[in-house]
Amino acid sequence: MYPKKFQNMIDSYQKLPGVGKKTAERYAFKTLDWDEETLDQFIQSLTDLKKGITYCHICGNLSEEDICDICKNENRNHNCICVVQNPKNIDSIEAMQEFNGVYHVLNGTINVSKGVLPEQLNIQSLINRINEDTEEVILALDPTADGETTSMYISKLLNNKCKVTKLANGIPLGSHLDYTDPLTLLKAFQKRSNN
Repeated sequence: MYPKKFQNMIDSYQKLPGVGKKTAERYAFKTLDWDEETLDQFIQSLTDLKKGITYCHICGNLSEEDICDICKNENRNHNCICVVQNPKNIDSIEAMQEFNGVYHVLNGTINVSKGVLPEQLNIQSLINRINEDTEEVILALDPTADGETTSMYISKLLNNKCKVTKLANGIPLGSHLDYTDPLTLLKAFQKRSNN
């Protein structure tokens, strides 16, 4: 049995996704071994993350200001909106260095069995962004049942308002965009189809 303060650290690390008891113990022991400066930097990083990161008021991406760098960038095509599940997906797509539009983060997908309804996602703000200048909405959601359900729901809402496409096959069903290599993701973008 560990001292209470050490156990609290283990419990805190276990709250991270994919971190079990053994990994959390390893992290706690490593943290305990850090010198004062390294520990202070770690604590400051956590504090900065919590206090200094917000969500873009336009697209929902992570940002240090009210509007993210992508939405502020006038060189990007603001008439092409790529819809993603979470901010991490944006990083995967940006790694291709091929997409020059803007993004919209849903913060999840519809999953009625888990109680995630359309109203709980960032869908209404997407609908509000669509105007007569919007040329295309690309649905770049994970090829899972929830991703497909969400894509169909959004497609129906946007029917006749603009062109709606989704990524081409090549991304295995049930996988996540975060784990898709840039070349596969690039090909899926290039061969996207009307939804």
